[in-house]
Amino acid sequence: MTVPPAVPDPNLALAEELFAAVGQLRRQSRRQAGRPWPVATASGAQIELIRLVRRQPGTSVAEAAAELGLAANTVSTLVGQLVTAGVLQRTPDPDDRRVARLALTATAKRRVDRWRDQRAAVLANALAALSRDDREALRRAAVIMARLSAALPDGRGRNQHA
Repeated sequence: MTVPPAVPDPNLALAEELFAAVGQLRRQSRRQAGRPWPVATASGAQIELIRLVRRQPGTSVAEAAAELGLAANTVSTLVGQLVTAGVLQRTPDPDDRRVARLALTATAKRRVDRWRDQRAAVLANALAALSRDDREALRRAAVIMARLSAALPDGRGRNQHA
């Protein structure tokens, strides 16, 4: 008995294409804009935590751990390192003194905002080189990518907006 060849899953192929394209876009924009800190002074996990706290000031260690998919003690260690480096500040939650709320220091916020602005400018210049139709297609794709992201499990086996 002959088994028919497996039909490739077009969604799997599209997923791989999306990961490759988004990864290339992120890497290239980082290369052009540089990093907010020299590679030797901040790990990838520290930079992800910094980016999260910039987007969500006042987040707690537990909330950051859940968002990043890391153990709370790992995030606590990262927080300690970044507080010592003068990047993060911890303040007690006014309603529960056992919980620390995280924020970027003023200096770190300026540095991260400047880096983000540089990355946006690099991408804006590249977008300007595209046709109007291509830019409009990317606008539509950005909306779809946001819906796609929301449909992904949140790390706890649930969809983010379910």
